[in-house]
Amino acid sequence: MLIKPGQRSGAVRDVQRRLLGLDLPIAAAELDGRFGETTIAAVRTFQERRGLVVDGLVGDGTWRELVEASWRLGDRTLYLRAAPLRGDDVRALQERLGALGFDVGRVDGILGPRTARAVREFQSNYGIPADAIVGRSTLRALAGLPAVSGVTSAAAVREREELRRFGPGIAGLHVVIDPGHGGEDAGFTGPAGVRESDLSMAIARRLEAALSASGVAVYPTRESEASPTDGQRASLANALGADLYLAIHTAGSNDAAARGAATYFFGHDRFRSEAGARLAECIQSAMVSIGAGDAGVHGKQYAVLRETRMPAVQIEPGHLTNPKDEAFLAAPSSQRAVAEAVAAGLREFARMPVAPGS
Repeated sequence: MLIKPGQRSGAVRDVQRRLLGLDLPIAAAELDGRFGETTIAAVRTFQERRGLVVDGLVGDGTWRELVEASWRLGDRTLYLRAAPLRGDDVRALQERLGALGFDVGRVDGILGPRTARAVREFQSNYGIPADAIVGRSTLRALAGLPAVSGVTSAAAVREREELRRFGPGIAGLHVVIDPGHGGEDAGFTGPAGVRESDLSMAIARRLEAALSASGVAVYPTRESEASPTDGQRASLANALGADLYLAIHTAGSNDAAARGAATYFFGHDRFRSEAGARLAECIQSAMVSIGAGDAGVHGKQYAVLRETRMPAVQIEPGHLTNPKDEAFLAAPSSQRAVAEAVAAGLREFARMPVAPGS
């Protein structure tokens, strides 16, 4: 789906209703279902808050986040099912249990097996039926406990400990490389016509060669013309039990002057993947060393970062919409340099998975 500025429809009214429910202002003149300037501003603010691509468009990802943001803990019964329940109510449950010392895994708003196990453990400790179903009795038990703040969650402690299993080298690691987009989905297209999907594949192939030569088992998520969904890409990595997940994309902007490389990991205002952040820092540092502009390291909730169960990063070695970055990235020598920089960042991560002083 794609709902965009200028449209007038019931779908726009639904988007507006959800944005207003999140205290994001929209002018009364637009509430007849017109996707006008204040609706655009509200969508962009929402996207920024949720760690999404900020483009003012309501595509599948933004719509999914709007729906998830509408749930509050207690609105519905929570339980483990084949298609996991998702929402801010699940995220609130994870935060509460994590602060109490129960290991819910990452605070990602997805009710998976680890969160269900934490619910069961909480219920058992509290003396209520341990059925892993969050209904009235479990909600009352949680509400009756004092709020806990400033406590490192069990998930954060576990992730830091798991970091220490890496190293000292990369030989033997199982790494998923995910070239972004593909097929009819070209991603960004530069002013000279270079397509993000082609560029990400070219870099991914060079990276696969570099890592394979170092003894890494590499698993690509797609062939040249394939275009799996983000969920399919993440599911493949999870099914393989990969050690690391590397998504290759490029950045793009309406501002043609915007340029530079950036690396993203899973994180939001209440949680960050320690392993993902460290991996992103190592790769970003290596890319900057080859002359790529530094657009920083950032926590985001992109689907491939949120849904993968291992340390995951999305690497964007430049802005394809910038003529200079496009020319740099289109050169085979630059593609080799980017691949070698990512491999170097991975080696540094394996050598020192926990940042000095942590």
